[in-house]
Amino acid sequence: MPQAEDARTAGARRTAFDWTDAEARRRADAGLVRTLRPRAADSDLLDLAGNDYLGLTRRPEVTGAAAEAARRWGAGATGSRLVTGTTRLHTRLERELAAFCGFEAALVFSSGYTANLAALTALGGRDSLIVSDAANHASIVDGCRLARAETSVVPHADPEAVRKTLGAHPGRRALVVSDSVFSVDGDKAPLAELAEACRVHGAGLLVDDAHGFGVLGEGGRGALHEAGLAGDEDVVATLTLSKSLGSQGGAVLGPARVIEHLVNAARTFIFDTGLAPAAVAGALASLGLIRAEPGLAERARTVAATLHRLLTEAGLTAARPDAAVVSVRAPSPEAALGWAAGCREQGLSVGCFRPPSVPDGISRLRLTARADLTDAQIDAAVATVLRTAPSAG
Repeated sequence: MPQAEDARTAGARRTAFDWTDAEARRRADAGLVRTLRPRAADSDLLDLAGNDYLGLTRRPEVTGAAAEAARRWGAGATGSRLVTGTTRLHTRLERELAAFCGFEAALVFSSGYTANLAALTALGGRDSLIVSDAANHASIVDGCRLARAETSVVPHADPEAVRKTLGAHPGRRALVVSDSVFSVDGDKAPLAELAEACRVHGAGLLVDDAHGFGVLGEGGRGALHEAGLAGDEDVVATLTLSKSLGSQGGAVLGPARVIEHLVNAARTFIFDTGLAPAAVAGALASLGLIRAEPGLAERARTVAATLHRLLTEAGLTAARPDAAVVSVRAPSPEAALGWAAGCREQGLSVGCFRPPSVPDGISRLRLTARADLTDAQIDAAVATVLRTAPSAG
């Protein structure tokens, strides 16, 4: 009898994950295999794939601050924020982020993803309604699921659909959530109109400003600041420290009572190890640079507009950028992959979006503008994209 049990156990070990082989074949047949490409510390590639919008991740002020923090505070935060994971650096960054963006308070998380999960799960709930834009980031989609609220997905950038959905649930606790700048096409959400719809029905507005902070608003203060909504009592923002600030981590900004609620109710805050001090210090240094160099935001927008103009004048189809993301359409997923590979072979790194990452089924190259790109680099990048375009093949 023990021998039979051992045989069954061995068989279970051999077959338990055999199903993943079928999944791998399915992905390969659909041309949807994702591959990790480790990069070296130094690369000859011109990077228009990353999200270092202001070109701060390698600034000596930023790397020096991160290194000094690691030496002083250690390599990690050592525990959750409520135990040992909050340093004076964390609280200083929270104060300075809130002040810069025009909010009452802020709370720092280990990533922008966990910040969105925290805000949605703590502000949603079983008896509440969440109204979510169809083009929202995956972290928002996952946050809606984890919130266990009734979630209504409305058409992209459609305030009237939001208004109708809220009107169908009078008196119900509700939260409207949207990206400020959508990561695929780089278009802005109609924030003022969304806020108006929310206020008619007493709903809260949660905006993920990951791609707007540092690029939009006065001196890069963000999309909500640009829309005149920063600091309003019914508005909450999330953002990432890994894009315009060139570091790592995320944050939630809003009324002090909302932030206090997150400290007590958000599981991704309570049970997650705090952000490493080096990342906090790097973000603080970047924030100081943004304050000292307010023209960085405008330069990033100018680079994006120039890329769009040159590409469309050459005959490509590209979405007009509202911030720093330039999206160029490709004829198929296979063409997009080949196009991105061709760019890489010729010294240019670009993003490649294809189904299922893009819900509309349209594959794209995704170029990210950086404030530190020179005019010569912009011209070289455009020439490479054109030279490797599928129609040129």
